[in-house]
Amino acid sequence: MKKLLLRALPLFLIFCLLCPMTAFADTGGSGNIDGGGGGMGSGTSTNSWNGGNEGVRVTVVRASDHAVVTTPFDFTNKAPSSGIYHFGKVSKLQYNNGVSLSPVKGGYTYKNPGQTMPRIISTNGSNNIEAIKKYFCSEYVVKRIAEITGMNYDVLIGGEYKILLEPLAYYKFEGNMFATTATEAALYDEQTSGLLRRRMVSLTHKNLPLAMFLEVSDLGYPVWSGSKTSAATNADIKSSLGLGIVRFEEKPEAPQIEAYDYEYRVNTDVITAVRISGGQSDPDSPTRVSFNIGGQTYSVGNVYYPDGDSQLAWVKWKTPDTEQNMAIEVTVSGPGSTAKTTLNVKIVDLDKNPPPNPVADDHNDSFSHASVPSRAVKSAASWSIWRPWWQEYWVWHGSDEDGYWCDHGWYEFDLDRYSASLTADMSIMCDSKNPTASGTVMKSGYGINQTVTGSISSNQSSAVTQPQNAISYFPEFGYETYWRLLERMGSGRFEFQKNPYSTYKNRTHFSPIWMPDGAYTVNTWLIDAWTPDGMLSANLTDSLTIKGNLWQDWHIGPKKP
Repeated sequence: MKKLLLRALPLFLIFCLLCPMTAFADTGGSGNIDGGGGGMGSGTSTNSWNGGNEGVRVTVVRASDHAVVTTPFDFTNKAPSSGIYHFGKVSKLQYNNGVSLSPVKGGYTYKNPGQTMPRIISTNGSNNIEAIKKYFCSEYVVKRIAEITGMNYDVLIGGEYKILLEPLAYYKFEGNMFATTATEAALYDEQTSGLLRRRMVSLTHKNLPLAMFLEVSDLGYPVWSGSKTSAATNADIKSSLGLGIVRFEEKPEAPQIEAYDYEYRVNTDVITAVRISGGQSDPDSPTRVSFNIGGQTYSVGNVYYPDGDSQLAWVKWKTPDTEQNMAIEVTVSGPGSTAKTTLNVKIVDLDKNPPPNPVADDHNDSFSHASVPSRAVKSAASWSIWRPWWQEYWVWHGSDEDGYWCDHGWYEFDLDRYSASLTADMSIMCDSKNPTASGTVMKSGYGINQTVTGSISSNQSSAVTQPQNAISYFPEFGYETYWRLLERMGSGRFEFQKNPYSTYKNRTHFSPIWMPDGAYTVNTWLIDAWTPDGMLSANLTDSLTIKGNLWQDWHIGPKKP
């Protein structure tokens, strides 16, 4: 979903729009926020929203790795009932990283900011974005956030953290009061097969998500370049809408430029997907998608979706066995279209950087242990397929005697949901040729063996691939510099490749003889388990204990006469 990046502001701003006599000192933070919206439809006794019944979910995020470092909380000027339905305190980042939506009745908590927030959600398409920026960049509000989260104020504004803002609304749906962010509304709409959108589209899919979006890409979210006045799809809301960001830097962060839409490995079964939207696609007016990949055309037919929504179209194919850059051309025929018709793909070979030959007199007197790095991890994926069906509606035409029946029906759509989950494990053990190993304890200089397992379970097995690659990183190289691409021994099972420096050509990795006593932890990244919703992966570790070194197993003795 599109992220909202607060535009760079002067170090101190005065905010006096909604509170004419209240001035806010600015923190030096900049607000990456823009907004839109439109008119509201008329509500009913069971489905309605009143302007001003709103709030903002606040989450502190570490800038370097986008990690959520505080429990999110909700700011609101109102006093909503604790008994309303809600989904806990979960941020957009956490949902995008795989946290599932869990409805809860009762126990809802909130914080009143003290100084009244400006109007967040528009009722007529006129957003008060500048007032929102000034408010959330003000010293008062940032200090209030620091107080609530327990963070030191100076640390919070020191440049290492950002504040993620998400507009939320309190509204009545099917007779029950709900509190949701835009992302939660989109996820809940998927759970209700589109019922929330049908009942509350002007709020949940237009004015709420369009209340905030990014001006500059940040935290992995893009700039929103779509309509600022029309209802958005669930996919667009989840990927790009319903968020703003406050960052504390004197100069704006350089936008991240992604030259490639996908990065694949050589000789790997992969899935490439695009999202199709626009109009309605049904059996009478179907959409067809073609992917031209390396001179070969893959066609996907019967891509259906209702008006106002969208559908993923994907193709499974095998990458070439050499490194290269490719351009995949996407052609859409029928009522729909896709945002990108050319996908830039980079294909890489990871089997090019194994560790060098270890020798007995190696030294590394300056070695210090590095932490195992975070790597892209995704353990679950979900996607859906719209299934149209004809709703008959027969109408009599003509007089009683000369008339005829005519079907004036229409297409309805059911949503079939699919998912996939990855389970993975790794185990390292002392090499079988190690003469003095004892269980998980070994001397440095000897080798280790490894087994990695991983499998995907899915209710649409034809739309996924099992894990196909695993890369191991080692503490002596700081978990970078050199690595080993493991060999696939069968579906979902991996081991070291045969080591050319091993006397027995074992599948082994030699620990350096200078490795200090203590834990010897190997890090393996299991990747290339592909789904229509992207790649599933796991970041695994396992450890042995180093105690002593190989030289202690040697001794000098007199020669036998």
